[in-house]
Amino acid sequence: MHIAIAGNIGVGKTTLCKMLSKHYKWSPLYEAVDNNPYLDDFYTDMQRWSFNLQVFFLNSRFRQVQDIKASKKTIIQDRTIYEDAYIFAPNLQAMGLMTQRDYENYLELFRLMESFVSPPDLLIYLRSDVPSLVHRIQNRAREYEEGIRIDYLKRLNERYEAFFSNYEHNHLVIQANEIDFQNKKNDLGIIIEKIDSNLRGI
Repeated sequence: MHIAIAGNIGVGKTTLCKMLSKHYKWSPLYEAVDNNPYLDDFYTDMQRWSFNLQVFFLNSRFRQVQDIKASKKTIIQDRTIYEDAYIFAPNLQAMGLMTQRDYENYLELFRLMESFVSPPDLLIYLRSDVPSLVHRIQNRAREYEEGIRIDYLKRLNERYEAFFSNYEHNHLVIQANEIDFQNKKNDLGIIIEKIDSNLRGI
């Protein structure tokens, strides 16, 4: 089974992924951040490095999907390949941070990969407002994230909402700025109850 967590930067995907993998004994797959050779450069100069970064993430996520298909375990994934293609890349293009030529090249590559990809059995969307995202990003104090722009986060939020308003596959929406699943056991329990209820229907 394939479970995935979606959501904006700083919303708590990795934290929730770790907690759910521990609770359910699922195998976690995390976003390639620590070994990403483009991330620091991207936040310093988004326009120069946007295409390189998105291709790196696309390749990394596609490899994860292939690993998930080959595995007999239940795997929980921190962010999906769909977010790269339908949220982050078009957002960069719309903001003038990725050229139309690079964007079209990127989409051609994604469309080729998409024919080998199936949606997760359950996609958990962590929804949050921008002030809460900024607060979490500041608290975790990752140096490369210091240059993240407020308008960048806002536009990503808008694209997440648009994506999930049209997403036809199995998913849960969790209001992440209304609960503290990291520090409150009862709040994590609320999420687990929702997941249990959803998975019983599969």
